[in-house]
Amino acid sequence: MLYRWLSKYNSASEYAKASIWFMLCMFLQKGISTISTPIFTRILTTDEYGQFSVFNSWMSIVTVFVTLSIFNGVFTSGLVRFEKNRDVFASSMQGLLLTMMLGWGIVYFLFCDFWNRLFTMSTTEMTAMFVLIWTSSIFSLWGAKQRVLLHYKKLVAVTLATSICTPILGIFMVLHADDKVLARILSMVIVNAMVYIWLFGADMKSGKIFFSSQYWRYALVMAVPLIPHYLSAVLLGSADRIMIADIISESAAGIYSLGYAVSQLMTIFNTSLLQSMEPWVYKKIKNNDIKPLEGIAYFSMVLIALLNILFIAFAPEIVTIFAPVEYYDAIWIIPPVAMSVYFTFLYGFFGCFEFYYRKTYFISLATVIGAGLNILLNYILLNPFGYLAAAYTTLFCYIIFAVAHYIFMNRICKDKLDGVVPYSSKRIIYISLGFMTLCFGLLCTYDHFILRYAIIGILLLLMWMKRKHLQREVAKLVSIRKEGKAG
Repeated sequence: MLYRWLSKYNSASEYAKASIWFMLCMFLQKGISTISTPIFTRILTTDEYGQFSVFNSWMSIVTVFVTLSIFNGVFTSGLVRFEKNRDVFASSMQGLLLTMMLGWGIVYFLFCDFWNRLFTMSTTEMTAMFVLIWTSSIFSLWGAKQRVLLHYKKLVAVTLATSICTPILGIFMVLHADDKVLARILSMVIVNAMVYIWLFGADMKSGKIFFSSQYWRYALVMAVPLIPHYLSAVLLGSADRIMIADIISESAAGIYSLGYAVSQLMTIFNTSLLQSMEPWVYKKIKNNDIKPLEGIAYFSMVLIALLNILFIAFAPEIVTIFAPVEYYDAIWIIPPVAMSVYFTFLYGFFGCFEFYYRKTYFISLATVIGAGLNILLNYILLNPFGYLAAAYTTLFCYIIFAVAHYIFMNRICKDKLDGVVPYSSKRIIYISLGFMTLCFGLLCTYDHFILRYAIIGILLLLMWMKRKHLQREVAKLVSIRKEGKAG
């Protein structure tokens, strides 16, 4: 069996190998970090775990203002638009990021007492946050470029180094520190600085341009109007933990954060699949040839739905592995948050049209609606219903988020693509309703072990019976990587 798989791998195209390794990179980043979670939940109290989670939530919010999130859709779109000058574009984006980082650093240190009180953090923690934001952004830009160029060996090496070193150093420092939360933060700073800063030099060496008025203007014109979008997206995913810590307790925030973090494992598949498909999707949009998107999109939705269903099915066992009994109530957080992951994936198919045609108003409006609803509903429901309410407000808001982007995508298609709409709303609704019905059904079996495993067995049997069809469709997903690169 192993020999057969190795033979298939060796005979595969460079594009197919790259797709495999890029997915592996995502597993390394998320997987090793998640594997270390059972250790950190046992050497940190629920209060300390909650404090660390709140730090990460604040860092996500600050990142939007400090970096304008140019390493997301703006950078990917730029790599496609400026294909002939990718190195120059990449190095100039590194220069822009460093410039913004230094500017905000000056603003912080001039008024550090004010910012420390606002975020309830020390100067050391805030400084660490700035270093983490910059170094992580360096890697995001560099990594996106490697994926486009299919340089998977370099990406795997860097990912492996950070993925292994970060938890090892973190565990050592937490065990030997009085302030365990600060120790956990500083361990991340040390590893990021040692591994990622040289990537900045590598991009600058290949592009040789720090400042480019053309590319800086392109990025800023695209990114500034997207601040509400990225900020709202972060609030949609992070505000609940901050609000739970403030309204209920840091311990409750710790339990919720564990369930949320475990559920976010499924974003590995989302991100790796979307990153592989993005160049192909942009090419189809550019060539006004969006009909092929339909079949690929529906299968991708079903695939992500199935993976999330299996994940939800094993939630009680997963939480037992990841944390001691104090965290067990996190099992009830996983189903609604994992369903939210599915609706986040849907947005990826719709958002490409908004990014390509630079409809930043649509992008921001949809995300602001979702985030605003999330904060409002959390404010209303957290006190009477506890932290579990935050999981369901998150699910509801991500549904609204996806629906809004679908509506805006249709408006763009009617205006720019002669009224041709790539996806059928009925098909998406059928897939989504079926997915949610199974998820809620599995949730009701958490206290009925035999029934839950009977359902799991039926699902696995059906997947086995359809394995040839699944293999053919997965092969199509791999093949579009080659077409996207060629375009």
